[in-house]
Amino acid sequence: MTLWIDISVNTFQLKLYDASILLKTYPIAIGKVLTPTPTGNYIIINKELNPDGPFGVLWMGLSKPHYGIHGTNNPASIGKNVSHGCIRMHNHDILELSSFVPTSTNVYIHK
Repeated sequence: MTLWIDISVNTFQLKLYDASILLKTYPIAIGKVLTPTPTGNYIIINKELNPDGPFGVLWMGLSKPHYGIHGTNNPASIGKNVSHGCIRMHNHDILELSSFVPTSTNVYIHK
């Protein structure tokens, strides 16, 4: 399996692929205008269950320091530009995604 994550900040979608096969699409929230989600290629470097703060049930840190894909304690924020640059997901979605992807998974963030 060659799993990788494609994140479109324009469509508020995170897509999980195995090579060129789309496996799953999830709705997301992204950064505000003043704190945009950074575009580029990153990897998942760590996972933390039940992190402190507003990160929902799980945090997956990216190779860009201080940025990650995480759950949320505010599900109404999904589909909006509300974060400080991180990618927010529904808690049940981040748990499912995390069960599929290991650390070192590639993450491509684009407009």
